[in-house]
Amino acid sequence: MHATPALRVALIDDCDLVAAGLRHMFAGSAGRIELAGSWHGVEIPESVDIALYDPLRRRSDDPDVLGRLVRDRRVRRAVVYSWNLLPALMDRALRDGASGYLSKTMGARELVSALERVHAGQLVTVPERRTASCGGQWPGREDGLSSREAEVLALITQGMSNSEIAEGMYLSPNSVKSYIRSAYRKIGVARRTQAVSWGMRRGLHAGYLAAG
Repeated sequence: MHATPALRVALIDDCDLVAAGLRHMFAGSAGRIELAGSWHGVEIPESVDIALYDPLRRRSDDPDVLGRLVRDRRVRRAVVYSWNLLPALMDRALRDGASGYLSKTMGARELVSALERVHAGQLVTVPERRTASCGGQWPGREDGLSSREAEVLALITQGMSNSEIAEGMYLSPNSVKSYIRSAYRKIGVARRTQAVSWGMRRGLHAGYLAAG
């Protein structure tokens, strides 16, 4: 009998630190999974089982990078791998054909298990999307924030610019500004630094998943 070959994973458009972290995490699962390579471009020169991609770290001007990965015959599955766990981003990625949406906060064992489940054909999101049955709670709801306003504040807290927020949430720049103005008014702040401080106190810098 032939041993099952290790899953070959490609990292697309991300920093060298993330690639080094993945190699370290996969080292404990030798024979099960390996990092085939890390490419800043979209063209993958070899066949891989899974391509990991963070659209919010995109260096390409191509707005359809995920779609290209999904259609690439050298890529069996395309998975978003990101710090940003906003429902709008997750839902859009799954609609665009991603086979999963995984958090960069995952530990080695959890990540390897999730990738093996994706390889087996499961649609995997970690953490799992919450639904209204989970209570529909989000940070700032008690202050009158809508879930969308809380999402925008989360991305501000995580250091994103207005243009990056608009791109990531598929909103117009004016819509982002409108959400920011209304959110600032509700939480009683006037400046971005104050909004970041508010978000840090509520844990929004670590990623935020609102009710779906």
